[in-house]
This record gives sequence, structure tokens and C-alpha cells, in this order.
Amino acid sequence: MSSIIGLEGLLPSIKIIKHTKKIAIANKESIICAWNLLNKELKKYNTKFIPVDSEHFSIWSTIGNFDSINKVFLTASGGPFLNLSTNQLKKKTVNDALSHPTWKMGKKISIDSATLMNKVFEIIEAKKIFNLSYDQLDVIIHPSSYIHSIVKFKNGLIKICAHDPIMAIPIASSLEKTSYNIFEKNRIKFDILNSPNFLKVNKKKYPIIKLLDKLPKKDSLFETVLVTVNDYFVNLFLNKKIKYSDLVQLILKIISKPFFNKYKNITPKSINDILNLRSYVLKNIDKYI
Repeated sequence: MSSIIGLEGLLPSIKIIKHTKKIAIANKESIICAWNLLNKELKKYNTKFIPVDSEHFSIWSTIGNFDSINKVFLTASGGPFLNLSTNQLKKKTVNDALSHPTWKMGKKISIDSATLMNKVFEIIEAKKIFNLSYDQLDVIIHPSSYIHSIVKFKNGLIKICAHDPIMAIPIASSLEKTSYNIFEKNRIKFDILNSPNFLKVNKKKYPIIKLLDKLPKKDSLFETVLVTVNDYFVNLFLNKKIKYSDLVQLILKIISKPFFNKYKNITPKSINDILNLRSYVLKNIDKYI
């Protein structure tokens, strides 16, 4: 399993593919920025790929033929600020943003969950992994985090994948099927299934979701820019150098610059293309603020 955080996990993921018959990848950034390179190696060495992210594992475990998919909904909890107004968000602190209501996660991914950037990343992942268009993907708020994906097939069939909000389930399931019995005592939460409380995403509260309308249709280096810029400003916020209310606005401001938008038309040809661009963005980002 490849689960190294950030783009630091890309090189190990690429290198291990030829030495294994199956690789489970929990590293978002590798898939987002370098899926075309990873997929090339997977095909070359006939290595089976399993996505570990709970949403993507739920889709992967639910479907058979990718071509039969009509629409996929990825669920988002809405994070700790779901029931707050945009004015209330202005006073929220790092500790507030880290207090996720349903998941226990690391600091960086907790902030991405609060802003919904995590869901932008997961849409990009789903597009690449399952060879879908962005028109076939959508995000819906599901506060209890019990349902992870809803897949509508072209024959009219709809499949819903649900499980407790713990990563142990997709991780264990992706590693070894015999691990299933360790969760056999988990009860089905019919109270949640009876009232899943699905909500549309409020784009005023979660403006980062507007990025979904601006993403390039083909694999590009723009994904590396997006991941890098987000990492940079999330780190500033965690170190209390910017306010939460400024976090998303700064991200949207930088990635809209013409200089960075040109990367939407450039496909990564190697790992170095990705790592060199990341290094450049981190060294020069201040001049674009």
C-alpha cells in the first residue's frame, strides 16, 4: 500500500508497481497529478490497482464495467462549519477547523475537508481512475458520512455504498478479502439510511467547489499547481499566518493567474515535470499574491 503523504509519495508509488501484482494507493496527490504516468506503469507490468480513499474504494467495490456508469455522486460531510453562516466563518480558528464531526484525520486533510478542497481532489481522482467526464461526477453533502458514494448506471440501476466513517474498512478490504470478518459485528445504521439528509453544496459557503467548472478535461500539470498552491496556503493557515476566511480566497486568486492557467494545456511527461513545477511554484508563489 502506498500511503505516504503528499507528492513525496509519487516516486515510491511509481517504483513499486513493477515489483508487485497489486498496489493499493491511498495517496491523493500521486493520482491527481500523475495518473497518466501511474496508469502507464500499471498496464506495462499488469499490476492491479485498488483505490483506498473511502469514496473511490466504495465506487470500485460497487461497479464491474466502468463503461456502464451514468453518474457518480461523491458524498461530503460538510466538515465542522456546515451549519455556520459565512459571517461566522470569519472568526474560526485552526482548532475549530480541525474539529471534524465524523472523521478522525490528519491536520492537512481536515482543513481540506473544512474548505471542501478534499472533495475537489476526489472528483479529479474519480475522473482519472474510472475514466469518466466531469459531467458524470457530482458532490452532495451527507453530514453523517455513512454513505460514501451513489452510482447510477446506464441501465437505470442505482447502487449506494455505505459503511461506518473509519478508514480501517477500505484499507483492510483493499489489502486482503479475508479481513472482512473483523467488521462483521458492525450493525447497519438504519436510522441514517432512513434519513440520509442529503444536501446540495452551498457554493457561497464553499466557494472552492467552483473549481470543478474550471478544471482541464485532460491530464495536465495544472493539477500539480492546484495541489501545490493548496498545500502552501493550508500550511500557512495551520501555522496561524493567515485567517480561515482568507484561505480559500488566496487559493482561488493564485490559481486563476494566467501564468498558472497555461499549465492546463501541458501534460506531464515524467515525474520530473511534476516535481520541478512544484518546486518552482513553492519558490515563486509570493510574487503572485
